[in-house]
Order: sequence, then structure tokens, then C-alpha cells
Amino acid sequence: MDEAAAWHYRASMQGEEPNHYPGPIPVEDVRRRLFGWEAVSSPLYIEDPRGGLALVPGRQAIVRSDNGHVMGVFSDGYERHPYGEWLIRRIADLLDSDLWIGSAGLLRGGAVAWVSVEVPENVRTPEGVEFRPHLFGATSFDGSLATTFKRAVTNIVCDNTMAAGLAERGQQVKIKHSRNSRFRLAEAREALHIVHALADGFSQAVASLCRTSVSGRQWDAFLDAHVPMPDQPGRGRTLAENKRDTLARLWNHDLRVSPWRGTAWGVVQAVNTFAHHEQNVRGAERAERNMLRAVTGGIEDLDRATLRTLSGVLDRPLTLAS
Repeated sequence: MDEAAAWHYRASMQGEEPNHYPGPIPVEDVRRRLFGWEAVSSPLYIEDPRGGLALVPGRQAIVRSDNGHVMGVFSDGYERHPYGEWLIRRIADLLDSDLWIGSAGLLRGGAVAWVSVEVPENVRTPEGVEFRPHLFGATSFDGSLATTFKRAVTNIVCDNTMAAGLAERGQQVKIKHSRNSRFRLAEAREALHIVHALADGFSQAVASLCRTSVSGRQWDAFLDAHVPMPDQPGRGRTLAENKRDTLARLWNHDLRVSPWRGTAWGVVQAVNTFAHHEQNVRGAERAERNMLRAVTGGIEDLDRATLRTLSGVLDRPLTLAS
């Protein structure tokens, strides 16, 4: 967390102990303020026809020790990955001493958690793209995701999370919540290439995408492929028209996108920024939806899909990282 208001900023939370920090977040603050409770395994009971309670064999509930919130129900083979151990101690084992915690948080009533460990300074490419590499660790107690460690970048101009790479390999490690799960530190370090190696690869990819021209005709063709226009009038057509209009506004006039208009990078920026800041959100706050997408891999899927579509329009392969 830094002095700029990030996506998780809430004025109501800025009391005696605000949730924004002028520098790196102390590890002990993360432990105390976010992870100061345990995920407890509890037997599962159901009400029987006579009004009593019957034990459900082979099942367990995972419950917060501080407030009793039931985060998930699993078989006895489910293995808890405590946040303090898996998102702080094990990340510390992976990383070098000159990296710091940039953000951390809980989602879904504590059932999902993340910690982002970042380099101290932003990286700025000659094309004017400013980003910060980080290692993103996340896990859950509701069954929504395996414990995941992955490389990612934050695009500073729009506070967007972006895929570190389109070539799947070397970008993330997943560990299942099973009794046979083992955290193989050496293998994880080698697979992730850790955070420092990310800056050069991402910078090279940005440069390549900025050198790739996208004409006005090609942009229109991309919109046709990315947001097909229904033939018949109705709600679907109205939604498509609104989305296309918003993407066109970002492309032509929004400073988060328009400096790179006419390039493949501008296309990626337009679609990613639309998803983070413009797309309609139902059933959750935009900030929580954005972070859940980052945790579960939705952002990587989005960026990869954007480049696949653009590759088809340009008739050439495109990637976001070398």
C-alpha cells in the first residue's frame, strides 16, 4: 500500500490505524490485522428428524476462530493452508530481502486471502509504460482456489493488474489442499524465476507490442471480433453498442489508453482498463471483483484472450511476455 489511493481505499477505514501505508507494510501488521485468527476444523452435524444432531462422517467444516464464520465444508482429506504460514513465511523463504509487502487482504469474509510482494521502485519503459513487478500469493478456505504463487505486474497509470505472460509456463505454481501436498521450495523458485527476472521480460514485451501498429481499420475489426454486434435490436445489441462506445472512448480520449492508440499495447490497455474500471459489476463491489479476478486468474485469461483476438485480426502471433 502506498500514499496513492489504491483500489481497496475506503475513507471510513482511515481512522487511528489506516489501511494505507507510506512505505512497505510491516509483516507483523499483516499478521495482526489480517491473519490474527485461525482456520479451525470442526465436525459437521445435521439436524435429524427427531430434532437432534447427527454427525456427518468424513466431512469437516472450516471455521474462523474469532467469529465462527463457516468458510467451507470439505471431506476429511482437505488440508488447511494457514495464511500466516503459506502467505508470509513460505513467501519469505522464496524471496530476497530487498522485496517488500505492497498489499495484502481478505475477501469473502476471510475465506480468500492474498499477499503481494513487490520490488521497491516502479519500472518505466522507453514507451512510457510504468509498472511494478510482484509475486502474488493467494489461497482459500472455501475451495475456490488452490494455494497459488504467481508473477504479475501492476500497471501504475491505471492501477490495473496485468498478466506477466501469455506463455503459461514459468508464471505460476499451484499447490492443492490435500494431505499429500508439499511445498517444493527449490522447484517453485526455479519455476517462478522470482520477481526480479520479470521486469526485463515484460519490458521487452511492451516494447514489441508498442511497435506493432494497429490501424483504424484493424481497430474496427478487433471491435467486431471482441464485441460482436447482434443483428436484432434488443438488450443484447444495446449492451454491445455501449461496450463498443466505451472502448472507443478509452482508445481515443482516455489518458490510461490513448497515449498508445494505434498499437497492440493500446488494444491490451483498452480492454484491461474497461474490465477493471468500466464494466458493469453485479453482486459485488468493483474493488472486490477486480481482486478476485486477479486471484483466480481471470485477468490473465482476459489479457490472453485479447491478444488471441488481435492476433487473428493482424494475422500474426502476439504475446505479452518473452
